[in-house]
Amino acid sequence: MPHVEQIWRYPIKSHGREALSSVAVTEGSTLPWDREWAVAHEASDADGTTWAPCQNFSRGSKAPRLMAISSSFDEVTGIMTLKHPDLQELSFDPNLEQHKFLDWAGPLVPSNRAQSARLVRSKQNGLTDTDYPSISIGNLASHRAVCQKFERDLSLARWRGNIWIDGLAPWEEFEWLGKQLKIGSAVFEVRERVVRCMATTANPETGQRDADTLGTLETWDHRDFNVYAVAISSGNITIGDVVSLA
Repeated sequence: MPHVEQIWRYPIKSHGREALSSVAVTEGSTLPWDREWAVAHEASDADGTTWAPCQNFSRGSKAPRLMAISSSFDEVTGIMTLKHPDLQELSFDPNLEQHKFLDWAGPLVPSNRAQSARLVRSKQNGLTDTDYPSISIGNLASHRAVCQKFERDLSLARWRGNIWIDGLAPWEEFEWLGKQLKIGSAVFEVRERVVRCMATTANPETGQRDADTLGTLETWDHRDFNVYAVAISSGNITIGDVVSLA
């Protein structure tokens, strides 16, 4: 039976990932604290007031070393802790100590790319790659199909999905477009497929590009992986919860 296998959030867009055991979903919102902040680069005027496309921010497609950041956010104290294999661990308050963060993360951006300039906080919903409050849903069977073509395991963290489901057929998630999906006690409307970028070619353990994920996806005549959905009914989701069409 299809069920929730993993739940992830990304408090700072493209700068860390955090596993969760459960999450409370609110109708019309992203996951709590998911892409709450983003790193605007020097060529961007994004300030978090309104949604802005990903081209305004430092991200893994242009700076693959960012993909190796892991994070932990304490919702009570507001302290974020980041780890990277090439750097010392950093703990900071993203609302008060952005320069401390920029000094730490800035060197991960190549010198020939627009440099990280400021940490901005979303004043509406999370700064996802869609202009609506999306939550991305992934299918572990599709991930295994990609790994089979590579003839080796790939980290699930390459895809930066929010909710991962097991117990489906490969690519079954693409059949959900326009349908409603119940996960735990929350209900989602599945909107569109996620078109992938160069960020997925980087190894999340090392930050080095080591897999032609896009070329492999193209063997199925697309570059899509995961789907974007919108919460249309609030509810709680816990690992192990059943997933079904509503």
